[in-house]
Amino acid sequence: MNSPVLNSPITVHVQSAADRLDRYLSEHLPDLSRSRIQKLIEQGQVWINGQPCPSKKVAVRVGDRVDITIPAVAPLELQAEAMALDILYEDEHLIILNKPIGLVVHPAPGHAEGTLVNALLAHCGDQLAGIGGVQRPGIVHRLDKDTSGAIAIAKTDRAHQHLQAQFKAKTARREYLAVVYGAPSRATGTIDAAIGRHPIDRKKMAVIPEDKGGRRAITHWQIRERLGNFTLMLFQLETGRTHQIRVHSAYIGHPVVSDPVYGSGRSIGVNLTGQALHAWKLRLQHPVSEQWLEVTAPLPPEFLTLLDILRRRAGI
Repeated sequence: MNSPVLNSPITVHVQSAADRLDRYLSEHLPDLSRSRIQKLIEQGQVWINGQPCPSKKVAVRVGDRVDITIPAVAPLELQAEAMALDILYEDEHLIILNKPIGLVVHPAPGHAEGTLVNALLAHCGDQLAGIGGVQRPGIVHRLDKDTSGAIAIAKTDRAHQHLQAQFKAKTARREYLAVVYGAPSRATGTIDAAIGRHPIDRKKMAVIPEDKGGRRAITHWQIRERLGNFTLMLFQLETGRTHQIRVHSAYIGHPVVSDPVYGSGRSIGVNLTGQALHAWKLRLQHPVSEQWLEVTAPLPPEFLTLLDILRRRAGI
């Protein structure tokens, strides 16, 4: 039987002790995740010594030749749209951006264009190695449309898997700055309250007991600056539930300023595009070098203006 004609030929000559095929390939092909390799095996794209491999569990031995066909990545059915990006870090594996207020991260009904994904398709172009066989940026975590700050995006399948695992294991750390209404009496605290879909308004989230469908959510906070009847707070996420900081802040009686969904509805005399919430710092492990990266996203101008006005009002 003839060997396959490879679209993107990769040949691996086994030079170490016997191991499962999928495990061996994932260790020697750093740009492919193990799950991606398993799919290629299932699709008949992996051959050993000129014969198609029947199973991911096949043991390879010293001297074996493994041929892997990597089909061309399928294009994402979205248009690339060039737009200015505030890049905090970038290499061939991932990119970390300072997302502006008002930018939707991922296309959805009502937002098929003008999203961060559209912009990344234009910026990265052929650098995107493909996530699960599709040429697309790997969104690892999200920020609400009207929340600004640091967001990490994978360019390769391996980077996507690695970064996802970090967020799941809570080794990736996120810190947010927010201006909230009121003045907490304590300097620090932790909110441990499950969050789920609001029982009446399905567009909102709410604190819901776990036995009623809520998922555990933990937010640590500390006061950074007291501003009269307002407070600049630092939030650290231990979990990543939808709208977590906004829901938890409102839950303890200190909603985020200018939050149209969970806020108090009070006017502060300052026109803000979105809620006064900013993803300030992001710390994660590089998916290939395994060095720790920490980036800081500068505060947007309107957030700085808000702080300046509140300081003057408070006589600071």
